[in-house]
Amino acid sequence: MRFRLDFMIVSALSLVLLLAGSVMPAFAQKSVEDVFRQGIEDLLRGRSERKQEQQNDASRVPETREEITLSFAPLVRSVAPAVVNVYAVRKVRQVSPFAGDPFFERFFGGGNRQRSQNSLGSGVIVAKDGMVITNYHVIKDADEMKIALSDGREFPAEIVLKDEESDLAVLQIDSDEEFPTVELGNSDRAQVGDLVLAIGNPFGVGQTVTSGIISAVARSSKGIGDFGFFLQTDAAINPGNSGGALVDMKGRLIGINTAIFSRSGGSNGIGFAIPSNMVSVALESSRVGDTLNRPWIGASFQAVTPEIASAIGLKRPRGAMVTEVVSDGPADRAGIRAGDVILAINGRRIPHVNALGYLLTTVGIGNDAKIRVISRGNRSTKTLVLEAAPETIPANETLLPANSILGGATVANLSPALAQKIRVPGNKTGVIVLELKRRSPAAGMRLRPGDIIREINGTAIERVANLSRPLQQRTNRWQIVVERQGRELVLERRGRVFRQYLR
Repeated sequence: MRFRLDFMIVSALSLVLLLAGSVMPAFAQKSVEDVFRQGIEDLLRGRSERKQEQQNDASRVPETREEITLSFAPLVRSVAPAVVNVYAVRKVRQVSPFAGDPFFERFFGGGNRQRSQNSLGSGVIVAKDGMVITNYHVIKDADEMKIALSDGREFPAEIVLKDEESDLAVLQIDSDEEFPTVELGNSDRAQVGDLVLAIGNPFGVGQTVTSGIISAVARSSKGIGDFGFFLQTDAAINPGNSGGALVDMKGRLIGINTAIFSRSGGSNGIGFAIPSNMVSVALESSRVGDTLNRPWIGASFQAVTPEIASAIGLKRPRGAMVTEVVSDGPADRAGIRAGDVILAINGRRIPHVNALGYLLTTVGIGNDAKIRVISRGNRSTKTLVLEAAPETIPANETLLPANSILGGATVANLSPALAQKIRVPGNKTGVIVLELKRRSPAAGMRLRPGDIIREINGTAIERVANLSRPLQQRTNRWQIVVERQGRELVLERRGRVFRQYLR
């Protein structure tokens, strides 16, 4: 329609020029030509401006039949080759039910048998050398991995980085080929209502594309990961989609599909994706080590309740309240104190306390974060230098001797670095239990991984080295005080009598 109108305008101008040339003197023809030229220029400029407006107006809805029949096919063709299937194989030993029976072992065998457990997920190639991003839960405990491309080719792969807390893993395809990739987008620019496509391999039926919108941002969802910051979408995500791509309308990766909210196991239109900015942190970390680099600020936080919000003058509860600050830690040096409420980081509001870790991690270690704080009724901005968690004391990981009351327990000295690695909340120090052997003396004392040993028969325990003397006592009466989930618990054994109680 616009083309016809433009043609008619050009024709009319041409006719005017011809008629003018036949009746006007030579000195007036230049003026007519100028008018004609100006008209053409205005026409072309208008078309260019309309085209630019259409390109810039990403929120414009379709208006014509041609626009309504637009297809996602070109976008899918450019992105789909970089979305792969991830096959993880875990080898497990299965004890024969006939083990130990001479008669049945003769006919059926009694040794341990090894069998394979397979899991299927999706992944996204983000570098031409074959670097793949996927979910941690897709490759958890895997002994072998295989990457299958959309064209049917398969390659072995190895784990470069895996991080349970963020539910991300980085794999490397074992090949010298160049692979198709997906460009990383800026997930912080995603807005509710943006169109997105989810690409993966649900139920193992083959690569599948679903469309939808961003339903929510900064969504916190327990049970997925400890970073409470997800993109929510109504694009259908089903089992097997984990690790697949969530892309915007420019073909940029803005999220890694990771979980759904469902009571039946099928898609109910509530899916969650890890933002691409967290993916960028995982990729950068994989270039220097096998763990995701998180900053340590030396402070503990709690949620801002409606009562707290009202007391400090907030219209609604948001942000993160500081409950504890480590002396001479980054938060302490920045002037942050217990009772302060952090509202924003680098201009980004903190919707809830679970989003704090994500925002700090995406700023990155070694960078400065501008922290907006309410402190005793006054608002201010402080500069927080993000650092790696220090190992203030060597872990000295030790398996305690089997002939002691805590035999079979593996313990270590707590430091900020170890606490961050094993996800111990707060700023704890002391000796922590890392692992327990089954049916060991320590298991008989009802010790658990994560317990912090505080006392043994009245002797304070601050370091692994402090355990040696009290464990050498020859007695049948033991009293062990541990800190478990913030509470002190007393474990007592007198001969065969055992009891436990809170102190």
